[in-house]
Amino acid sequence: MAKTKAKSEDPKKLSKKAAKAAAKSGKKAKKPGSAEDRSVDADAADPALAPVPETTAEIEDWATPPREALGVVDGFQIRDFDAAATPGWTGSRAEAEARLAALGEEMSELQERLFAEGRSGGRRAVLLVIQGLDTAGKGGIVRHVIGMVDPQGVSLRSFGVPTQEERSHHYLWRIDRSLPPGGKIGVFDRSQYEDVLVVRVDGLAPLEEIEARYEEINQFEKALVDRETYVVKVALVVSPQEQYQRLRERLERPDKHWKFSLGDLKVRAKRPAYDEAYQLVLERTNTSWAPWYVIPADNKWFARLAVAELLVQALRDLDLTWPAADFDVTAAMAELDAQQQ
Repeated sequence: MAKTKAKSEDPKKLSKKAAKAAAKSGKKAKKPGSAEDRSVDADAADPALAPVPETTAEIEDWATPPREALGVVDGFQIRDFDAAATPGWTGSRAEAEARLAALGEEMSELQERLFAEGRSGGRRAVLLVIQGLDTAGKGGIVRHVIGMVDPQGVSLRSFGVPTQEERSHHYLWRIDRSLPPGGKIGVFDRSQYEDVLVVRVDGLAPLEEIEARYEEINQFEKALVDRETYVVKVALVVSPQEQYQRLRERLERPDKHWKFSLGDLKVRAKRPAYDEAYQLVLERTNTSWAPWYVIPADNKWFARLAVAELLVQALRDLDLTWPAADFDVTAAMAELDAQQQ
């Protein structure tokens, strides 16, 4: 379907105005072409010709496109990474939150199109892989980014310590059976990478076996992409200082005790080993078909915006349209009208 403009004014300018206004008012930005806007003249337009939603692309507060700003490049060293930075973003926190709201509206509509495609037999899906140490904000990404879309179009799976059944199978068995079906956004809170991170740091498998897993994971992800599952991999990096503050808060507040585990302290004590393990992951599994994006996570607002940008871009790349009806619309409408008489 060709993209059309619902209004004569430049939609990018409209998106900018909405984001800026929302930043000042504290209200959620309303995107041009949203359901609320279209309801005004719904009777005057043919629903079958509804325009593809205008995007929030190219708002000026991204000096560098998110993929470019956050992608892993040759020579990247996680030990030198500034977890408090906001690479590519030049706007304020308020402007970031306004943009996140605008992205949420776009993401919601694009996800509905993907879901409709899946209900019509399409097999395309998007898989968001979220990796990060404790307190990096993985749960916050799920709540504040994925939470902006219809949950019926989301397939969420968290991977912890393998169960006895999972241990009896190949390590990718539990991953494979958790993949999103066509039409859904899949979210992995931790993933297959635990088997080259935790397993490596804690020495839970022979080193030669772990070494072989990097290429095995690469080929597994290549097969996913070949099956039309779009893979977005993000590594959330929190600084040791910020991690300390977040763990301390969990201990100080009774309402956060449930989020704390004594195991968190053991993992934190192994931070240098985890940094080395993550460095190997980024070097060996950053592929053209499933690249890594490293997200500074000390500022939660930036991490959420960054992941939302990457996910929305993945959905845009699918060039989603509404599936055509597989029945005679005119005949169905005539039958409905006859029933009303």
